[in-house]
Amino acid sequence: MTVQHLKQGKPAAAKADLQAQVRSTVEAILRDIETRGDAAVREYSAKFDHWSPATLRLSQAEIDACIASLPARTLDDIRFAQAQIRRFAQIQRDSMKDVEVETLPGVVLGHRNIPVNSVGCYIPGGKYPLIASAHMSVLTAKVAGVPRVIAAAPPFEGKPCAEIVAAMHLAGADEIYCLGGVQAIAAMALGTESIAAVDMIVGPGNAYVAEAKRQLFGRVGIDLFAGPTETMVICDDTVDAELVAVDLLGQAEHGPTSPAYCITRSAKIAAELPAAIETVLARLDTRAVAAVSWRDYGEIILCDTQEEMLQEAERLCSEHVQVMTADPDWFLQRMTRYGALFLGHRTNVSYGDKVIGTNHTLPTQGAGRYTGGLWVGKFIKTHTYQRVLTDQASVMVGEYCSRLCGYEHMSGHKEQADIRVRRFQPA
Repeated sequence: MTVQHLKQGKPAAAKADLQAQVRSTVEAILRDIETRGDAAVREYSAKFDHWSPATLRLSQAEIDACIASLPARTLDDIRFAQAQIRRFAQIQRDSMKDVEVETLPGVVLGHRNIPVNSVGCYIPGGKYPLIASAHMSVLTAKVAGVPRVIAAAPPFEGKPCAEIVAAMHLAGADEIYCLGGVQAIAAMALGTESIAAVDMIVGPGNAYVAEAKRQLFGRVGIDLFAGPTETMVICDDTVDAELVAVDLLGQAEHGPTSPAYCITRSAKIAAELPAAIETVLARLDTRAVAAVSWRDYGEIILCDTQEEMLQEAERLCSEHVQVMTADPDWFLQRMTRYGALFLGHRTNVSYGDKVIGTNHTLPTQGAGRYTGGLWVGKFIKTHTYQRVLTDQASVMVGEYCSRLCGYEHMSGHKEQADIRVRRFQPA
């Protein structure tokens, strides 16, 4: 038996048409905000989010009021999640060492790990108030040592989302804005009369937010290109169709264009999964979204061997890859293209999204081929330096450099070496 695609999603051409529409819309908004600043930002906020307060930045009194409105259990839960994320981020930061070494007598090379100066964190919150995104971006940037971290989230049900505001504040945000969508990304990246521009933009979002980050990349740094959430379940008969359905739909609810892939060696799961999907959908409040996502972007791929499952998983390069097989470590040791792995039936993507400690901002649309997800190192720039301690070392290196510059016919470079050889050469 070869690989069988029992259910396929929309063709690539349909996705390309949608992306073209998003691209042109975002281009127009960015141009307008760059030209008109705060006035344009406020107009788009009113248009898209029906939100136009006297100021988009929350005052300390407003932040305190949001926190005071929440039950103690909610705040305790936020603090627990942040403790896990902070712990793992700090371990990652501690693994990044400055170095200095004498590579030749009198020649010292080194590098320093330096945090970026300012970061803008986007926390999605229009459809779902994604509290966890505040931990993942603001807190991780602060662990990295970023001096200025600002955070923006859209209003939720007509006002700032108290849970998101609390999470931003507890994570260490220096400025908090109730502002969403492309207008938030543009304001933070380009700067306006009231918002100083940042050096880097991070955080997930919808297709428009992702496209805004793509278009602004270069003018500012970004964490990664992140499109609609993607999930994949690799499974065999060690689990059942219901568990697979839950784990696929648990991510499909993000939006109607979120791909969900089942790759399996089990003919039983492949046959039972469509009915299991319908059963699970019936008990989800988000079934209207998840059902469309599964209908248009869900796939069932039946394979004969683990090697075929690996081949299909690598081809699709999904953001989330949940491995529920007899030997999940077989995939851990062999997979090279994905956002994050969730190994075994006891864990799941939701744990990673919300609380377990790893970061949930992950590469989508094949970007796992060349980058991992957001982590403390994304906020760190590794800068090199060099020092030559003796005349003899400068002459030795200079003689090599002079000849190498000559091979390239770069006389200015060559003279930089030659003047030192002339000056430091012993008489």
